[in-house]
Amino acid sequence: MGRKFCVGGNWKMNGTKASITDLCKVLSAGPLDPNVEVVVGCPAVYISFARDLLPASIGVAGQNAYKVKSGAFTGELAPSMLKDAGADWVIIGHSERRQIFGESDELIAEKVAFALSEGLKVIACIGETLQEREAGQTEAVCFRQTKAIAAAVKDWTNVVVAYEPVWAIGTGKTATPAQAQEVHAALRKWFTENVSPEVSDAVRIQYGGSVTAANCRELASQPDIDGFLVGGASLKPEFVQIVNAKQ
Repeated sequence: MGRKFCVGGNWKMNGTKASITDLCKVLSAGPLDPNVEVVVGCPAVYISFARDLLPASIGVAGQNAYKVKSGAFTGELAPSMLKDAGADWVIIGHSERRQIFGESDELIAEKVAFALSEGLKVIACIGETLQEREAGQTEAVCFRQTKAIAAAVKDWTNVVVAYEPVWAIGTGKTATPAQAQEVHAALRKWFTENVSPEVSDAVRIQYGGSVTAANCRELASQPDIDGFLVGGASLKPEFVQIVNAKQ
């Protein structure tokens, strides 16, 4: 097994040079568990700025990228631009991209595949809404979203899957560790049956959805939770405690 715990911080549309400088000081001081892979999802205009302030042990991610190399796509960013600015990761398919900006499963799959082909590592996000969970559709939705990505991705080495129940993002509601583990285990079984047992064993599945210093240890103890994608708490010093949840 031996899946390396991976904690991502998604800063979303937050930050100034001053606040990012302060946050990078906190992250640089740590101390961060050396057995954990740490990535911060930074607004694109600050990627170079954050990269220069952080130790090489912390990865920097863009929060979105388009599915082609260049062209007449006003306002979009290519994976190669993120790389050029110093990012080595990109977050794709976050529920906010799906819900607010109308990104389809197919578009997200194309973006994941293209980012990988351009040499970025990808945090690919999936997850159900409250209505979908209450209708008993959690697994169906997560499998549908994962299936679209799996149809476009041949090599999963550089993909981390982030399961984010949409109803738990920024709401203060968290899936209980048992609820989260149940979905993670179901996803791993899906990978075994639909991709391969090898990928199922190796692929890391993060949990995202109101992860805090208070609940991270219990979540981290679940066998199929391989890390977190942290929103609001990644902007605060408590992110250090979340990174260290396995210690």
